[in-house]
Amino acid sequence: MRLVMDTGVLGELCHPRYARSRIRLFAEKIRRTEDIVIFLPEIADYELRRELLRYAMKNNQGTSRSLQRIDKLSELFDYLHLDTPTLREGARLWAKVRNAGRPTSDPHALDGDAILAAQALKVRGIVVTYNTAHFSFLKVPTKDWGELSDEWAEELSFSGSL
Repeated sequence: MRLVMDTGVLGELCHPRYARSRIRLFAEKIRRTEDIVIFLPEIADYELRRELLRYAMKNNQGTSRSLQRIDKLSELFDYLHLDTPTLREGARLWAKVRNAGRPTSDPHALDGDAILAAQALKVRGIVVTYNTAHFSFLKVPTKDWGELSDEWAEELSFSGSL
């Protein structure tokens, strides 16, 4: 199984309130499952990092625990770099859903979801997200983050609530 993390999921994994139990869950699942690869897409790193930096700057902080966590995630997960073919596929997906009347963002927005979908297609991965319907327009396989993490917690007999 090849899982590609969406920005919202990464945000939760980096949040001080949730990070410890969710990362523990991921680490345990990876340790126990031979055929699982978790990707941190560069576009999701960018989307989350820019908000974490904005927050840190707004609060006169040089960094934050959340920024440190996303750096650690880039070491724990397989970092999925952007390249020209992926960006071109993202542009094609964006145009296709826009012409079908199913836009995933404002017409002037970069639309990271189209780029993330292209990254997932490149590695034949499943996007792990809170918004599976949103990605269905992009014709990429998805898994709901809440359902997946609850399933893993039950399977691994994780104690405590996630």
